[in-house]
Amino acid sequence: MTDPPPAAGTGRFSVPPDHPSLPGHFPGRPVVPGVVLLDHVFALSGTRPAKLLRAKFPAPVRPGEEVEVAFEPRGGNRLSFTCRRDGVVVLAGEFEGSAPA
Repeated sequence: MTDPPPAAGTGRFSVPPDHPSLPGHFPGRPVVPGVVLLDHVFALSGTRPAKLLRAKFPAPVRPGEEVEVAFEPRGGNRLSFTCRRDGVVVLAGEFEGSAPA
């Protein structure tokens, strides 16, 4: 039996300034770590990621900034995503999902 394909959709998130990953990343001008952004993307997708196929981080995200995520099915269990902050792409990529979360 194959898992159902991921669905298209959108979601939003922000990382609060007191998130435990921020101290030291970077002092005086904190930036949300890529792994934290990916964790939010995966949580919003409704699919457990089995394999990250690609991820590009063209712009930083600061604590408290709202990020909008758009998902697009790519066939099979693949799902592409684009994350924007104020219309600027901050993360784009694709992953293969294993099952609904």
